Amino acid sequence: MPRSTPISPRAGGHNGALVPPPTGGDGSGRGRDGGKHEPDFMPNYGERLRHARLGLAVAMTPILMLFFSFTAVYLARRGFVSPGFGDDYFARNWVPVKMPWTILLVNTVTLLASSFTVDCARRTITRQAALAPVQSIPGVSLGDERHFPWLGLTTVLGVLFLAGQLWAWQTLSARGFHLHGGTSSSFVYILTAMHGLHLAGGLVALLVADVASWFGRLHLETRRIIVDITSWYWHAMSAVWIYILILFSFAAQ
Repeated sequence: MPRSTPISPRAGGHNGALVPPPTGGDGSGRGRDGGKHEPDFMPNYGERLRHARLGLAVAMTPILMLFFSFTAVYLARRGFVSPGFGDDYFARNWVPVKMPWTILLVNTVTLLASSFTVDCARRTITRQAALAPVQSIPGVSLGDERHFPWLGLTTVLGVLFLAGQLWAWQTLSARGFHLHGGTSSSFVYILTAMHGLHLAGGLVALLVADVASWFGRLHLETRRIIVDITSWYWHAMSAVWIYILILFSFAAQ
């Protein structure tokens, strides 16, 4: 019987021999491109979005606590809660504030409209991100879609709201209610200022998303994360503003 020749594990061909892994790269088997195009090394945008939403929830906690703290101070100052110094210790010097309700209501409508438009922007960019893999298939076309500039409209409405708040301040000052004019008027100025500063932070995020959309500087999914987080933050600021208006209805008494 003829002796069989052992097959070298490094031999190639169709005889079932083992083929060594390709050489090159960093020795990890990913090739010379370092595995950039492998799915395992692509950013997990779904996970990033979940982490960003969780971070927003954590960041909103101290913000809400700040406004609730102002509420507790207000209730104590108005005499609705007794800190132990007598029933009228804090409430006896309270001066009712003549609120510019017309301006505040116009500002409220503007802010609620911006909350609607920012949600439309969130839905639009979510749809774009969902259709992006289909559009990248050769030979597949979804047509030339024109998207309404919801982000830009939200930014404009946000700026109008802040301008309306400044107008309300000027009206209060003309009526004799100044920042240092007493506890009641100071309460109005501080609350609106704190809300305006936090809303301005949302405007900055919107401007980043606007510029990125215009110049294409950020990945679509990254822009989606920015718009998604900003929209939920914007909704929270709208809810806080409604809450502040309810407090102002008591401050006017």
